[in-house]
Amino acid sequence: MFKVTIQKSGHTFDVPDGDTVLAASLAAGLTLPYGCRNGACGACKGKIVEGTVDYGAHQPYTLTESEKQSGHALFCCAKPLSDLVIDAREIGGVGEIQVKKLPARVQSITRPAPDVAVLELKLPANERLQFLAGQYVEIIMRDGKRRAYSMANPPHVDAIVELHVRNMKGGAFTEYVFNAMKEKDILRFEGPLGTFFLREDSDKPMVLVASGTGFAPIKAIIEHAFHVGIERPMVLYWGGRRPADLYLASLAEGWQREHPNFRYVPVVSDAEPDDAWSGRTGFVHRAVMEDFPDLSGHQVYACGAPVVVEAAHRDFTTQCGLPDDEFYSDAFTPSVDPAKAPA
Repeated sequence: MFKVTIQKSGHTFDVPDGDTVLAASLAAGLTLPYGCRNGACGACKGKIVEGTVDYGAHQPYTLTESEKQSGHALFCCAKPLSDLVIDAREIGGVGEIQVKKLPARVQSITRPAPDVAVLELKLPANERLQFLAGQYVEIIMRDGKRRAYSMANPPHVDAIVELHVRNMKGGAFTEYVFNAMKEKDILRFEGPLGTFFLREDSDKPMVLVASGTGFAPIKAIIEHAFHVGIERPMVLYWGGRRPADLYLASLAEGWQREHPNFRYVPVVSDAEPDDAWSGRTGFVHRAVMEDFPDLSGHQVYACGAPVVVEAAHRDFTTQCGLPDDEFYSDAFTPSVDPAKAPA
């Protein structure tokens, strides 16, 4: 067993042999930033100030050799080989929430687009799920494999879990959702998980960036902000290849009509002539940069395909002055473990 000290706070925790830094920190009630928990998104990246680690299995692009040489590690994969001092940001508000394994009944299945299913999962009558807007759950399949999906409902709607599922060819869970799932089917899940959530203690204007079904946690964040009366400006940029990918556009348009502090900007990258698209075109994060060349006074919440989230983080921080610690993200990523192939 090794001891880890978080440099900024002085908090310490023990890591049992074979455990990762992240798993041990969560067990100790100290929440470090994380997303996928399998080395695919990079959200848990931090610095080893003192000590050594086994870096573990991860996607090469999330932690390069040069980053390792400069002392960085992915705490969801890294296992201590000595006592450590780490430079990592702690997340307040998550650690007090209980992670549960629960059954849920499929209450409804709707198809707002041909390749998107919206599931409403009804929790047992005596159970409620406490979570922060933006977090996710892991569906536990019958063979024990897990698939992660962000919750699209805000925390005050706590009798159901709403998931947005895109049909991915060959995905075990999505094949079930689109070809076999019926209302009243029973699923099991574990959650809430993740550190992507609305920071309510800020008064900065918010820019929200979604691609595809990355809209799900962004929807939860926006609806929570409306519910608790947050009045700081919010603008949502939702990107898709074609207009149909913006599968709940009418909902976002309704928010814009009803809330003076909210604006919606749909962006389509590959419209066909028969789409008759007259709105913004190109990459969604580029549309943000056109409208906000200076993001130094803003917060950004981004979710969707890794290429979109990574490009937004890079360009917003290097070209638009966004402080690195004001970029919050959740990338939808494939898993490293072949047993956890993308759903």
